[in-house]
Amino acid sequence: MTIEVLYFASMADAVGRTRETIELDEGATVSALWRALVERYPPLGTLAYRPLVACDMGYSSWERELAGVREVAFLPPVSGG
Repeated sequence: MTIEVLYFASMADAVGRTRETIELDEGATVSALWRALVERYPPLGTLAYRPLVACDMGYSSWERELAGVREVAFLPPVSGG
């Protein structure tokens, strides 16, 4: 299956892009996608936080299967003031 992955802030800096298309096996989960990304981009594994995840513009869990999902966004913590 094909998934569009979106990166923001420090994650975009770590991978050198804001989006890319990833091919995954059927039945893959968000966690499996993250592991594949950390393998491809080791700096992601050194982040001081675990990003929030959104599938097709809705917050999601790390255990969610990606069947039927077109887009996954990894979101860094947000601070405001």
